Amino acid sequence: MKFSVQRAAFIRYLADVQRAISSKTTIEILKGLKLDLFEDGLTLTGSNADISIESIISIADEEANLEIKEPGSVVLPARFFNEIIKKLPADTLTIETDNQRFLTKITSGPAEFMINGIDAANFPHLPEVGVNTTLAIPSDILRQIINQTVIAISNQESRPMLTGVHILIDNGELLAVATDSHRLSQRRIKISGLESAHYNIIVPGKALNELARMLDESSKDVEIQIAENQILFILGHTSFYSRLLEGNYPDTERLIPKNSETTIEFNAPELLHAIERASLLSHEGRSNVVKLTLDVKEQRAVISGNSPEIGNVEEALNFSNLTGEDLEISFNPDYMKDALRSFGQTQTTLSFTMALRPFTLVPTESEGDFVQLITPMRTAN
Repeated sequence: MKFSVQRAAFIRYLADVQRAISSKTTIEILKGLKLDLFEDGLTLTGSNADISIESIISIADEEANLEIKEPGSVVLPARFFNEIIKKLPADTLTIETDNQRFLTKITSGPAEFMINGIDAANFPHLPEVGVNTTLAIPSDILRQIINQTVIAISNQESRPMLTGVHILIDNGELLAVATDSHRLSQRRIKISGLESAHYNIIVPGKALNELARMLDESSKDVEIQIAENQILFILGHTSFYSRLLEGNYPDTERLIPKNSETTIEFNAPELLHAIERASLLSHEGRSNVVKLTLDVKEQRAVISGNSPEIGNVEEALNFSNLTGEDLEISFNPDYMKDALRSFGQTQTTLSFTMALRPFTLVPTESEGDFVQLITPMRTAN
């Protein structure tokens, strides 16, 4: 195998594939990066058994300026290879592998490295996702859906299905839900042209986090293919595979209150900053709790935090449209901060039923499409 390529472009392709490679895996060959050189391009592959990423550098890519001299394959130690490529001195690099012993020479300007490779035939094959139906979602929308839901996944492996995002596609609508049993995030969008498609899957949250980092703010479509135990996302020259989680996801629809006793509207960034200030003290206490007090008659809203070891904080909040019954409710400020960050620069409506019942946050202008739910905390009087 022998080829030369522009280093800057090669590093960009390499960065995507590197996301699937873990140095902690017990399968030695999966610590490596697989390179397959064909007559029309170079394929880079990385995998950690849960996710696999394949990126293709085409000879038609003018920025990469790939020159193929001898096809072949090899697996190279990913961590060392990545560090070497980043530190090479010239704009171009050449990689040459002995197809018998897999000893690989990397040259760039005056620098020359020799590293030991592994036979690529021993690298696990990528999953086969043989489906006829392909979904298409704009990159920016998919990234938004992921970022708005993965914040609520569980980190506890005792209930593995809660470590993923539940995705239900039916009647041309996609519903994405995540919950760790203390909070919940739900996003709903319409998908035109797929009114007959039906899927009920759970995608690991860790995989979606890595995928979101690869998505850009463009409206270019991401193709999605779903098989029995795998999902494939196609982003131009890159294919992102993830296993699906097994099990039946809880019925979360019943957790979202249909009615409320008290509602109030805030500017999401302003409320976020106030909770950040209140949590400066609550984080120092034994219980990480802040309290929201709503006085409807006086039209007053106050956020407060208390740490017996440090002191207390109280701040009157700016708001609009406070209606219903007076309320005092305590909650984990970290959950609220995550929820409010996901709304961006919007007005947000908070709806409450009782002090110890879950409450919801929704964008004021588009109620129902995006809902965050938080379970309050019981505190001693």
